[in-house]
Amino acid sequence: MASSTPPTSAPSDRPVLRRDKHVKYWLRCLKTFLPSAYTSMDTNRMTLAFFIVSALDLLSALDSSVSADERSDYIRWIYKCQHPSGGFRGFSGTNLGAATTEENRHWDTASVAATYSALATLIILGDDLKQVRRKETLAWLKRMQRDDGSFGEVMTEGGRIEGGRDSRFCQFAAAIRWVLKGTKSVEDLGVQDINVDATVKYILSSETYDGGISEGPFFEAHAGLTFCSLGALSSLGRLNKLSPAPNASSASQELRAPSSPETLSRWLASRQTQTVEEPDEENTYGDETDSPATCHDRHAFISLPPANLQAIIDPYSKDAHGECNTSTDGTQQRPESLRWAGFNGRANKIADTCYSFWVLGSLGILDGLHVIDREAARNHLLEKTQHLIGGFGKITGDPPDLIHSYLGLAALGVVNTATAAPRDTQPHIYELYEPHVRLLDPTLCISLRAKDHLTSHVWTSW
Repeated sequence: MASSTPPTSAPSDRPVLRRDKHVKYWLRCLKTFLPSAYTSMDTNRMTLAFFIVSALDLLSALDSSVSADERSDYIRWIYKCQHPSGGFRGFSGTNLGAATTEENRHWDTASVAATYSALATLIILGDDLKQVRRKETLAWLKRMQRDDGSFGEVMTEGGRIEGGRDSRFCQFAAAIRWVLKGTKSVEDLGVQDINVDATVKYILSSETYDGGISEGPFFEAHAGLTFCSLGALSSLGRLNKLSPAPNASSASQELRAPSSPETLSRWLASRQTQTVEEPDEENTYGDETDSPATCHDRHAFISLPPANLQAIIDPYSKDAHGECNTSTDGTQQRPESLRWAGFNGRANKIADTCYSFWVLGSLGILDGLHVIDREAARNHLLEKTQHLIGGFGKITGDPPDLIHSYLGLAALGVVNTATAAPRDTQPHIYELYEPHVRLLDPTLCISLRAKDHLTSHVWTSW
């Protein structure tokens, strides 16, 4: 494993994560009122709680900042949001208690997104999950699956499945299933399992001509939905990686995806862009329907010749002229113009903090982080979107918000995970190591410490 302290060879001008500022930002979010802009998100309070608690865990600040009584209170509140029929509510406001009637019962629903957020937060807080209605939740999850293999968000009046028809809820559902079944099969718990093949087929039907994955057939590839699809496949045990496991059998009859991990990784690599600010006279950043009038033709997307691309894939390789791409002290040489390179979610969009995670997380799941410039990505986060009060903004100059602040940390955690045990041929890749962020599991989007609590303690106690 890599040292817990930054290597001494790091250059003095390398940007740093201002950990103390980030901890203060997240503690304000945890222990004071959120800004009024979050009022409309009260129904998603469980997910906001996950961002806050998990961020403090990634920063190794949770244990020192939260007392045992506070931790117990947080766990108690999460269980108050558990639905009697399985799953968790997004907040406690729809729990009508004794006032529940047949006429208003359909307003009190569990949410697939909130259920995963609740389980993940409980795991991070060190709970044993013994109060979770495992069988009821797994049975509810089966009811949330549509015939085409996709999942909805909530179930409303008459058993109608509502919510987006895309891979976001496939990922949540697959992760819930993985957490709650533990080392057993769902059938071993006396519950009918979801149709795994149908979900894999749904994801395969969402693949696009350029190798990415979209929200459904005939839509444009999107990095966020690509991440959700890969996360679902990973949790379901149906993922095709760039480097198959040594014991993986090519003769397996299981349906797997993506159909071409190499093509998908190439599409993900093409999401890295030097355009980190909107250069157009008319700001079209928020436009979601690209046309000749809104396409950002002047964006400086990274387009490297094969020799430079190989240098990014392997910083210690020789370039086309046979010269090593690193200096004598092991630092990687790069032109100033390539100092920052963030990620967009679709072609012809500018860099956005959240896509740093969606892309890096996707490549982390595929074992493909070597295909992008990780140092330029780190510089973009720490020099362009890291805010002076802590947290990360969406784009350069934006104030911090919960989702981008969390996903910025998560992106750094993914890179940590990929470089914590460097290859023998690359023992000094100091610039890819972030000492203030815990290693992160990209599939579950929680720290490896939290995942270890689940697999080594919770599962063994069931």
